[in-house]
Amino acid sequence: QVQLVESGGGSVQAGGSLRLSCAASGYTANTHCMAWFRQAPGKAREGVATIKDDGSTTYADSVKGRFTISKDNAKNTVYLQMNSLKPEDTAMYYCAAYAGAGVCTVYRTWGTYQGWGQGTQVTVSS
Repeated sequence: QVQLVESGGGSVQAGGSLRLSCAASGYTANTHCMAWFRQAPGKAREGVATIKDDGSTTYADSVKGRFTISKDNAKNTVYLQMNSLKPEDTAMYYCAAYAGAGVCTVYRTWGTYQGWGQGTQVTVSS
């Protein structure tokens, strides 16, 4: 059974850091495309970062230079290191996996992914 479990969310002040983790079972972290999405109250879910099986990454413009996606294939885990957090980063963060062929960018829509986690809340106060 495919399962993705996120952890690492919490409450921090602006300028702080958090590292999110996504533990995968059923999929491996070397699945074609692993992604982090986020959804703030009243807003659409948006792609934040992706990492392809070859290690290449993409980021949303709003997080470039502040967030880093990485993976540990041995641990079947994908990470999202978030630095210089801003109040506008407040959202529920979700991990997603896609095992098929095709593009692996933040523009790939949520509905095309094949596995999703339950989310972890990130709250950034000013």
